[in-house]
Amino acid sequence: MATDLKKKAKDAFVDDNFELALDLYTQALGLEPSNADLFADRAQANLKVENFTEAVADANKAIELDPSIPKAYMRKGIACMKLEEYQTAKAALEAGLQLASGDSRFTKLIKECDDCIAEEARGLSKEETENVSQSSFSASNPTTNFGNTSNSTPDSSNQTKEATKKPKYRYDFYNAARDIVLTIFAKGVPATGVSVEFGEQILSVMIDIPGEEQYHFQPRLFAKIIPEKCSYQVLSTKIEIRLSKAETIAWPSLDYSDKKTVPQKINLPASNSPRPSYPSSKSRTDWDKLEAQVKKEEKDEKLNGDAALNKFFQDIYRDSDEDIRRAMSKSFVESNGTVLSTNWKEVGSKKIESTPPDGMQLKKWEY
Repeated sequence: MATDLKKKAKDAFVDDNFELALDLYTQALGLEPSNADLFADRAQANLKVENFTEAVADANKAIELDPSIPKAYMRKGIACMKLEEYQTAKAALEAGLQLASGDSRFTKLIKECDDCIAEEARGLSKEETENVSQSSFSASNPTTNFGNTSNSTPDSSNQTKEATKKPKYRYDFYNAARDIVLTIFAKGVPATGVSVEFGEQILSVMIDIPGEEQYHFQPRLFAKIIPEKCSYQVLSTKIEIRLSKAETIAWPSLDYSDKKTVPQKINLPASNSPRPSYPSSKSRTDWDKLEAQVKKEEKDEKLNGDAALNKFFQDIYRDSDEDIRRAMSKSFVESNGTVLSTNWKEVGSKKIESTPPDGMQLKKWEY
């Protein structure tokens, strides 16, 4: 049954009936979900009907199942170029060239990627970049297959029909200054069943749980991101994805739009800018200054009599080493406050007897 579907899909593709070919490849994948060639060939059908994000997903799945298929890298590269993901496209094409070093199409497309990257760096308009990308696509002759074409395409089964279905998981996002925080509300999903890939302007989220229908979310993003700075974490009730913006602009939507919208620029505060102050009806008290003033007054305070003597001994105790402190504590306690010695060698080896001042008598209080 699967073999017949593959043959019919190939015939439909040759007859330029790409929608039928896409549907037949999807049916074949339902019977052989681990067939890397089927995924690679469905990627080609998706290219023909301009489902570029789906083509990238199919090519990625083909590479995951069998990294030695050159055509999967070719189709991923072409799809990424159509999406203006030139760095990602170049990486895929270079990997394919290592497997098919004699194929000049890889070399030609890599050069086209370099040209597009250089144009972006020089700040050329989007229309000019798209023209370069389009010329590279036509010159690549993407209908040519490597080796056996009876096998084909990807894991996002029934994608043409899934568009009309209600999404399995709800998602939401919000703008931070430098990031987009995307939340997919997937409760109880194990981390091992979640795969997230970041492109220059593509996000691919795969949730694959045994016994359940696979969930694939792959939007073309509103603007470009920095893949190496992006991250995600799988929590008990959701998957939280942080997308690092290439430009500090506010995204009005998560998905790319052909409409000519001018995004709002986000003004970031300078890192060394002072902390803002806010008006208040009450005068602000500088507690640090007040504490320093109190300490200074205490230090400069002029004391007389017993108070001055006590402060003198307190200063000695505070500024002394451990032996002097022990000597002062031991002699004062054992003598009932009549002796205060700083010589530990003298008081450390004996009990200090009470020594009342002349003319006074020591009296023990009874409780």
